[in-house]
Amino acid sequence: MRYLRRTWPFHLMLLPALALLIVFNYVPMGGIVMAFQDYKPWLHISGSEWIGLDNFRALFEREDSLQVIWNTLVISVFKIVFNLLTPFVFAILLNEVRVRFLGRTIQTLVYLPHFLSWVILGGILVEFLSSDGGFVNRVLHELFGIPPIFFLGEGDWFRFTVIVSEVWKEFGYGTIVFLAALANINPSLYEAAEMDGASRWKQTLHITVPSLIPMAIVVGTLSLGNILNAGFDQIFNLYNSLVMDKGDIIDTFVYRTAINDGQFGFATAVGLFKSVISMILIVISYRLAYKLANYRVF
Repeated sequence: MRYLRRTWPFHLMLLPALALLIVFNYVPMGGIVMAFQDYKPWLHISGSEWIGLDNFRALFEREDSLQVIWNTLVISVFKIVFNLLTPFVFAILLNEVRVRFLGRTIQTLVYLPHFLSWVILGGILVEFLSSDGGFVNRVLHELFGIPPIFFLGEGDWFRFTVIVSEVWKEFGYGTIVFLAALANINPSLYEAAEMDGASRWKQTLHITVPSLIPMAIVVGTLSLGNILNAGFDQIFNLYNSLVMDKGDIIDTFVYRTAINDGQFGFATAVGLFKSVISMILIVISYRLAYKLANYRVF
């Protein structure tokens, strides 16, 4: 009781956030029951027919849903790998910049794309990557004689564009974690290595990289929980009917199935399937992070 008397203002401050969490995250979970129904909006949940696991069976029987799962895995795995490797390498390179003003300027420039929404970036990419006079295709044609490439109109090129643009947008922000890890390296290690005649390359190879490996393991393992999140905002703002076979992911599939086709029960089943798998992967990733790098949240 004495503890509560001293800390009640802090608990009171949490109430608005707790209320929002309950209203927007927990109350809607009652709609999960639609995954087991042939849901009709005009009949509501109480009047819709109960069909058990039929929606989940359809998920694994429909070719389009299986293709969507595969697309999600391919895109998200490549995003996870390159969103780990690129900040890792860039942080090491940035750490070697000795002019402080130049280093901070580069940091600021690479952070900026993270704060732009995919609505804005989507419009920019559509214009830049257009096969009909887009800046990138003009440069490729005039300098190298390469014919126009349908970056956003051909499946494989679409995947490539999505992965590269995601890495470009986020690698600067992801570098923060590795720069923080670099700041914790004991300077005496570099001094000792320098006295022993080690070059900058040898110091990087034998001191910097090994010191960053534990953080890379943590970031990589925790990313496993997002393996079914391939980026709804990005895909939704860039894809079209021409790349649907290789660019459609679980989130956009759920959106189209529910909003466009009115298959609310099936869409809920797909979303629930994704949520359950993601929850399992998050638990596994935290256990791996603890086992491999002794990282724990609590």
